[in-house]
Amino acid sequence: MVDASQSISKVLPPFSIWGVYASVAGRPVVWGKLVMRVLPDQRVQGTIQFRGTPIPIEGSWNESAQQIVFHSPYAAYSGHLTIYDDVQIQLRHLVLTGRLRMLPPSLQAGEYGTWVATTDINLPEHSGYVTSQPSSTSLPPVGVFVTSNILYGNSRR
Repeated sequence: MVDASQSISKVLPPFSIWGVYASVAGRPVVWGKLVMRVLPDQRVQGTIQFRGTPIPIEGSWNESAQQIVFHSPYAAYSGHLTIYDDVQIQLRHLVLTGRLRMLPPSLQAGEYGTWVATTDINLPEHSGYVTSQPSSTSLPPVGVFVTSNILYGNSRR
């Protein structure tokens, strides 16, 4: 029998690359990439890259609440996963949205903001990633399309 705390995520892929956008104190910060690995004990490791330099992150994924918490040396992030299936184009959009708090040594230490990160997988391949709730039938937020441009190289640099 496998201990539930040692199982791989059934919602998030074990390795994924996300387009990410963040704003702090109401001002846009930057676009970037989030590279994330979900480990068997539901820990999260990877990097977040806003200005060309990958910055290490670590945190945790709560499968039952579909919530993520992670931090870098400059910011602490918390968020929630929403899933949108687009049957017409055979894509499942995974969208993480949440709040962030800037940490020292950032020049914006103490400021709060928001972030959105998106990735997608082909619907036929999602059979291993079962959701505990049905996916949304509404259109995903515009952030899905904007941050998808980051992943596929269509954004301005």
